[in-house]
Amino acid sequence: MPSRVEDYEVLFTIGSGSYGRCQKIRRKSDGKVLVWKELDYGSMGESEKQMLVSEVNLLRELKHPNIVRYYDRIIDRSNTTLYIVMEHCEGGDLASLISKCIQDRRYLEESFVLRVLAQLALALRECHRRSDGTTTVLHRDLKPANIFLDARHNVKLGDFGLARILHHDTSFAKTFEQINRMSYNEKSDIWSLGCLLYELCTPFTAYNQRELAEKIREGRYRRIPYRYSEELNTLLSKMLHLKDYLRPSVESILQSRLLSEAVSEELRKAQEKAQEKAQERAQERVQEKAQERVQERLQEKAQEKAQERVQEKAQEKAQERVQERVQERLQEKAQEKAQERLQEKAQERLQEKAQERLQEKRKVHFAGESKENVRPAAAGPQEVVLRRLQAPPLRGLSHVERECQSRSRHMLGLR
Repeated sequence: MPSRVEDYEVLFTIGSGSYGRCQKIRRKSDGKVLVWKELDYGSMGESEKQMLVSEVNLLRELKHPNIVRYYDRIIDRSNTTLYIVMEHCEGGDLASLISKCIQDRRYLEESFVLRVLAQLALALRECHRRSDGTTTVLHRDLKPANIFLDARHNVKLGDFGLARILHHDTSFAKTFEQINRMSYNEKSDIWSLGCLLYELCTPFTAYNQRELAEKIREGRYRRIPYRYSEELNTLLSKMLHLKDYLRPSVESILQSRLLSEAVSEELRKAQEKAQEKAQERAQERVQEKAQERVQERLQEKAQEKAQERVQEKAQEKAQERVQERVQERLQEKAQEKAQERLQEKAQERLQEKAQERLQEKRKVHFAGESKENVRPAAAGPQEVVLRRLQAPPLRGLSHVERECQSRSRHMLGLR
């Protein structure tokens, strides 16, 4: 997510220029103290905007212990303002240091001058011979105000506002090289570095920076104070040679016997920092791997818990199904029992009805008119005769008896 202006707190303004201000800020997320250059690109021309884009791209690509570190950029289109967030250098710049020396009436020690020269030469080597094999970068604006110091007085090359990227060709610049109609190249930065070194060694000259550079360009400058070694004076004279092809390269400066100890010390520090960074990266990787393992373990546990939940849900569903089946079975049995009971009740009702019918048939009636309760009266002589006559004829009667019986039946009206 890109940074916003609201992510930083402005502490105070360090300085201001034609296009904006340089302010000390604090990052709210971690409290880190940084610096941003506030540039108003709305009033710039196209060439100046292109120069600004080049500076931002350079700051983003250049990574070296002796180059001011680039952190971020913020574009505020509503106010046409660009904020370039950079490393904060607690020690100020070389211009302030030279002013302090003039005020205190003292010279800088040669060891410090050599350390500044070694560190700046290493920074220029990174610019002139990019370690990533990309295009050459020329600073073009080497001066004390653009050389910053950290808390340990290590120099940091900054402010690439006039820098150019060369693509196998050369370009003319509005510097002292242009006056002599000479193309600007890596040796031009060497000449600027020589001017800066001469100013460090001679803080009490009566000339301002432009007049001093003009005197050096004409070759009419005094020797540096004799408190400094002859080797330093000789190297400085070579760096300020009017013909660029006679000036030493960055590599030859770094390989000189004068800077051997300082360069070795800087390389040792750089190696230690690289080792520290490598160890930090290794520790970060170990921590990242440990965190990844923890995350993997947490994910595994989460997956296990999820599987357990799925299994529990499956078991719950299975139990629910079993219970449903049990309930269905119980309901079926209840229905069967209900049907059996209904059938039993129906059978019982049928049996009861049958028994009732039987009982009704067998029932003894005590009413007086009932035929079953009337005792038969004693039969009279006529009834006896009628019963006999109504009785079926008996076999074995004689003919006379049968004749008499039929006549008697006829007389009585019986058939």
